[in-house]
Amino acid sequence: MLTSLIPLLITAFIGGLLADAIDRKKLLIISEFFILLIIFALAINASLELPKTWIIYCSAGIISALNGFHRPALDSLGVRLVDKTDIHAYSALNSFKSVLGTIAGPAIGGVCIVTFGWVITYLIDVATFVISIIALSLIRHFPKNQPTDNPISFRSVKEGLHYAVSRQELLGTYIIDFAAMVFSMPNALFPAMAESFGKTELIGLFYSAPAIGALVASLLSGWTQKIYRHGWAIVIAASCWGLAITGFGLVSNVWLALFILALAGGADMISGIFRATIWNQTIPDHLRGRLAGIEMIGYTSGPLLGNTQAGMLAAAIGTHNAIILGGALCIAGVGICASFLPKFLRYNASIHNKKL
Repeated sequence: MLTSLIPLLITAFIGGLLADAIDRKKLLIISEFFILLIIFALAINASLELPKTWIIYCSAGIISALNGFHRPALDSLGVRLVDKTDIHAYSALNSFKSVLGTIAGPAIGGVCIVTFGWVITYLIDVATFVISIIALSLIRHFPKNQPTDNPISFRSVKEGLHYAVSRQELLGTYIIDFAAMVFSMPNALFPAMAESFGKTELIGLFYSAPAIGALVASLLSGWTQKIYRHGWAIVIAASCWGLAITGFGLVSNVWLALFILALAGGADMISGIFRATIWNQTIPDHLRGRLAGIEMIGYTSGPLLGNTQAGMLAAAIGTHNAIILGGALCIAGVGICASFLPKFLRYNASIHNKKL
């Protein structure tokens, strides 16, 4: 985990700066080209009689670092390809794409490994990046970045951080999501929970249940376009996540526990849709890359800290108690954060849309 996290934390800020300073299309293509090369190196390593473990670790770190350049460019460019009135729909579809990839990606990868072996699987992945690069190259009317007064410098980083902190509607999305992940991220405790239910063979379902719930929520998310108080929607959804995690720790039936985890995943998806909509509606184009880098750091470090906290708490008070307390702390944390951010709670998308 640290092999991937540390390089990403370093490059996310740099990638955000570059996404605001240079052509985002070029940054995307260059990032994907180098990722393609690393995956090809993994294919070569897999073909060796004795594959080198250090190559795998180094490749994971390099790919994570390259994602720090790729993701801010993609996030800051994608929203400019749609009409402003379709931003909410774009946010929902983007969330659907992410969760579908989370579910289908590992499943397809596993099938390919069993069917074709590691080398061919890596080469198939290489081919997907070739297709992506060609597709990006064929799009001729990518919108150019709006000019920025600040080049790549510490001043540019400071400008992005100042904007994020000065806007309560943005700060609320970051802090509430971070609090929910840190206080009530139960993934590290799934093996212990499965064992407590006497169903260790179902451990895979514990990890997939939240993703399935998120997928269903994204498919049924059309109703979210009729909700305009996005700040309150995020607070309610994040509180539902905490409530579901608390319920997960309280129940004694494994199937009910899996259902509750699916509900938690659905609540997190709804929160994510509203968070993404606020970002896409309120962040100026010349700051999109830097703000995407900040958001990227939050959603990658939050789960790691949350799993660490959950493991330490479980060692002290037991697995079930740790999950229950974590869910309760999430609800309390969300409420406290919201009470200090009145402009976040008052955010109204319908009023903002009139200003676009």
